[in-house]
Amino acid sequence: MSNLPPSGEIPRGAIRFNTDSNKPELWDGSQWAEFQLSTPNLGRSVDTQPGARGVWAGGLNPGAGGYLDIIDYANISSTGNATDFGNLTGGRGMLSGLASNTRAVFMGGYTPPRLDTIDYITIASTGDAIDFGDLIDPTARAGTVSNQTRGIIAGGDGNSPLTGGIDTINYITIASKGGSKDFGNLIGASKYHSSVASPVRGVFAGGQNPGIQSLIQFITIPTLGSAQNFGDLSANRAAMGTGASNSTRGLFFGGSQPAAVNTIEYITIATTGNSTNFGDLTTVKDTSAGCSSPTRGVNGGGSDPGYSNIIDYVTISTQGDAVDFGDLTVARNNIAACSNAHGGL
Repeated sequence: MSNLPPSGEIPRGAIRFNTDSNKPELWDGSQWAEFQLSTPNLGRSVDTQPGARGVWAGGLNPGAGGYLDIIDYANISSTGNATDFGNLTGGRGMLSGLASNTRAVFMGGYTPPRLDTIDYITIASTGDAIDFGDLIDPTARAGTVSNQTRGIIAGGDGNSPLTGGIDTINYITIASKGGSKDFGNLIGASKYHSSVASPVRGVFAGGQNPGIQSLIQFITIPTLGSAQNFGDLSANRAAMGTGASNSTRGLFFGGSQPAAVNTIEYITIATTGNSTNFGDLTTVKDTSAGCSSPTRGVNGGGSDPGYSNIIDYVTISTQGDAVDFGDLTVARNNIAACSNAHGGL
């Protein structure tokens, strides 16, 4: 008797490579399903140990070409210089980044004018970004948070004459492609604010409205609705860039008061209240961008006041000053960053 299945029958567990999607698929008995891959340990061959991957994208440096399309990456659990990943679909600064544990998404930005562009990359690979869709409106200098499913962009400024920014909040489903949808509103119009997240809560701190402010506000990521008051930073501060977080604690790096500062402050994301001093960056800095693993917060780029390539890191669960990590491939400010192991995942 033959051990082969009847003619035309596909054995359960069979594997094929879909040349349309460029992804492996598994036959579950009734349909072909894509493999769901989780790759939290993305070291490079030169690293002494594997670890979560941080990605920095875009930015501005007139001496290096103006608005840049560069994407860099580094292994967060090691130290060392960042490595070239690929390129955005176009050069831009003042963009925002967020991620699931497989996909990084970069939103909006400025060339000029302000853009409605959304790009994405697969974090485990290297290569150029791919078009994801469009924001509801062109947006720059916005804050972004995410959990494993949903990405959220809040505030920023559009192509309107409003100097204080906008108050709109949009969301996307990270695993799909398409345009953003309405989520709610910030407490007030704001741009150049920082952002951190747990799997449930997204937090936005400081910013400009039109003056520099200390307000910290939060949303519940899995729902829809407007932001609520969380507390205040220790001082009015804008241009901090993306913060860093694990599932419990969020950190905000540097910023302008209006002069650049080296301050690091932290909050406990599940509570409400004012931020607390954590320590200092290795240099004064604004318009930088942070990302994180469950143990480390990493901050790169920015203005100090020149165009910076410096990457610093801290241990999130402790308090203390930042330590040198390495350098980006190109010095730049108004940069975006995200990781595949941040506090929202």
